[in-house]
Amino acid sequence: MTVEDIVLQMAKAAKKAAAEVACASTAKKNAALTAIADKISSHAPYIQSQNVLDLESAKKNGLSDAMIDRLTVGDDTIASMANGLREVVGLQDPVGSSDGTWVRPNGLEVSRVRIPLGVIGIVYESRPNVTIDAAGLCLKSGNAVILRGGSEAIHSNLALAKSISEALTETSMPQNAVQIVPVTDRKAITVLLGREEEIDLIIPRGGEGLIRFVVENSKIPVLKHYKGVCHVYVDLAADMKMAEEICFNAKVQRPGVCNAMETLLVHRKAAPVFLPDMAARYTAAGVEIRGCEETCRILPMAVKASEDDWHEEYLDLIVSVKVVEDINSAMAHIARYSSQHTEAIVTSDYMNAERFLKEIDSSVVLVNASTRFNDGGQLGLGAEMGISTSKLHAFGPMGLKELTTTKFVVRGHGQIRS
Repeated sequence: MTVEDIVLQMAKAAKKAAAEVACASTAKKNAALTAIADKISSHAPYIQSQNVLDLESAKKNGLSDAMIDRLTVGDDTIASMANGLREVVGLQDPVGSSDGTWVRPNGLEVSRVRIPLGVIGIVYESRPNVTIDAAGLCLKSGNAVILRGGSEAIHSNLALAKSISEALTETSMPQNAVQIVPVTDRKAITVLLGREEEIDLIIPRGGEGLIRFVVENSKIPVLKHYKGVCHVYVDLAADMKMAEEICFNAKVQRPGVCNAMETLLVHRKAAPVFLPDMAARYTAAGVEIRGCEETCRILPMAVKASEDDWHEEYLDLIVSVKVVEDINSAMAHIARYSSQHTEAIVTSDYMNAERFLKEIDSSVVLVNASTRFNDGGQLGLGAEMGISTSKLHAFGPMGLKELTTTKFVVRGHGQIRS
């Protein structure tokens, strides 16, 4: 079969499966998710053996450390994927819930009821855990899904597909509710993006280049997440020890992910006190500091930042640092350079905190907490599909509710319109 034939067959099968999954009971969907979690755990040695093949190829092909980190399926990854599915089992099923009911003057009862989106296409790079997160969230929200992972993770993803397929069969769910494109030919993405008759939404997850390719070539609506240029602003009224802990965690705990801080903004009067100690911790952790002129004056080891640095998603142990006049300057910098992903303020000034929360136009805004909390699991959504930085139809981490839409249900007793 050609690539076109393979994708077309998958799309048509997904559309048929979506109708069945949309009507499945919560109990049946939960049984399928539990079975997938059990299969992943019991098949862990096989999944990890296939992941080794991907890792060997990735290293041979010179993939970055950040990509290899995302690609690796260790024991913790297996446990996290299985636990994520079990957490989704415990979440409330949004399908069939009402967003409100009201009665019109003519007696018509009108409700808005949550329904699945239909068929979702996921195009992603590197992370095998996306395969399981996407499968779990789509099934629980009543959707079918077609997954097109990167060629660098093909062995891992096909191993996970085996676990999913077995679990769906054992729980009498349609096997085609979760499908993984089995070919690495990039043409499969283009074909997938053209199947608007069968696929209702495309969600890309990966680097900015992949996402822009998807947006430019898709005939299907796309939920976008270009990059995570995340900021932390340390206010003059900040607890400096708290700020140090937050800024260290936001940059160092896992630098290769989209919710890691890339730019640190510091109030001018706080900078001489805060930056030397902060820089010492960063340097000890191997972080390269790229700073504005004032930062370089305070920190002789800092490299002069260029204009490009303020736009950059490093995904590495690199941080850009800018000394700002006050909260107004900090928010102006964020407005200019932010990717609308995640921004945080560290302050004990209530008014500044509330201004920051109200005026910063990003998907998650935090006070006195690390940017690393912009994550569906950390925010109580269970496993997430991704983080949307576009506002239609979701903004921020996408959990179960964000994978549904609403339809109007109207109940009458013979009314006609005059």
